[in-house]
Amino acid sequence: MPLQQGSARMRQRTVLLVGIVVLLAALVLAVVLASLLTHGRQEVSPKMLKWKDRGTTKNLQEVILGRCYNYITAQHPELGDKDCLKIWESLKDAFIYKNPCNITPEDYQPLMELASHPIPCNKSLFWSKTGDLVHRYTKSNQNFLTLEDTLLGYMADRISWCGDPSAPGINYESCPKRNECESNPGSVFWKMASKMFAEAACGVVQVMLNGSVEAGAFRSSSIFGSIEIFNLDPDKVSEVHIWLMQDIGGPQSESCSGHSIRRLMSILEERNFKIICEDNYRPVQLLQCVHNPDHTDCRLCTNST
Repeated sequence: MPLQQGSARMRQRTVLLVGIVVLLAALVLAVVLASLLTHGRQEVSPKMLKWKDRGTTKNLQEVILGRCYNYITAQHPELGDKDCLKIWESLKDAFIYKNPCNITPEDYQPLMELASHPIPCNKSLFWSKTGDLVHRYTKSNQNFLTLEDTLLGYMADRISWCGDPSAPGINYESCPKRNECESNPGSVFWKMASKMFAEAACGVVQVMLNGSVEAGAFRSSSIFGSIEIFNLDPDKVSEVHIWLMQDIGGPQSESCSGHSIRRLMSILEERNFKIICEDNYRPVQLLQCVHNPDHTDCRLCTNST
């Protein structure tokens, strides 16, 4: 009897060991299959769409929040009630996980409402093809504001963003250019912001244009020529002052009597605006002369004989 009992115990142990081995083998097989399946899903998952423009700015959230807090605390504390976190979330919701060619004005409407603020009369300064000069001027003269000097424009200036239907929903590699699709995140944003900036203008409005552009200082296809000019309110805007700036020592392609300026004046007159045009508005020209002090265009006076 003791021998038979020992044999029974041995058989039980053998069966138990075999069971354990089989169970371990099954577990290993399950892990391998799961790994293969996961790897397979990664290979067939949709890839990011590829475009011709630069991708979303790295650390976009930190950039937007940093600029927002700086604007409402250091630069314009009167706007301290703005909620920068909500502003960021509304911007993100406008484009994340979306095809960047299918963005609509409705996507940005919550952002526009959260970030808008009043623009004082006589301070609105519009521009076309004078970006560097006009922003140097508003930095030196606080009496004027461009779109980029508002909260919306300040946060978005010189950065890019776009989404993608596949994870993680933001494309950091590339975003579409305007000629790839009109309804891309950047184009829709700037059109809406420009429209809102023009609608808010009141009193005397200034426009800085480039008289050294060979194709003409005023272009109907520009943001100013296609959006801003048609959203100025004649009941709120008393005059439009055109500053036609030519590069120091550069080509003098157009003056206030030029063909494109006459076309601009015609559009403004049809909308019942009073117009003043000035070639090389002196305060701005003096700023140009900081970099070209010895040029003949920068002489304050000449010797008379």
